[in-house]
Amino acid sequence: MIRFGHVNIIAKDCEKIIKFYKDVFGCRSIGKKRDLRGEWLDKLTGISNVHITGEHLAMPGYDKNPPTLEIFSYDQMVGNLSHKINECGIAHLAFEVDNVDETLEKLLANGGGTVGELVHTNYEDGSKATFVYATDIEGNIIEIQSWN
Repeated sequence: MIRFGHVNIIAKDCEKIIKFYKDVFGCRSIGKKRDLRGEWLDKLTGISNVHITGEHLAMPGYDKNPPTLEIFSYDQMVGNLSHKINECGIAHLAFEVDNVDETLEKLLANGGGTVGELVHTNYEDGSKATFVYATDIEGNIIEIQSWN
């Protein structure tokens, strides 16, 4: 069996990011808060005395056994919060919504930002879509999309 499980975001402040994804996209707590440390985790991460806290949130649109958004913070963080849409690696999370404009307004009201402009496009097969690339409060890129 192969089944998608979760996506992980390493956040500077996991509590703020958790609230953001709950408020903007309707992700929900499922009772899987984490406060992890120990020899097994040191071996897994390759970091001595590592300590991770955070939570798994159910992704919206699923009733049973949803994939989750795992949001963690490490006691010791490295790197910066700058992400580019054309950087190698995982580029963005995508959420399909009923109304891109309203969701973008909610995202911006909760401290998120934009990458580019909101666009409407028609595909050769007759389908129509509305898209915008935005960011959460720590700069992670999110695609908000709606299909007609």
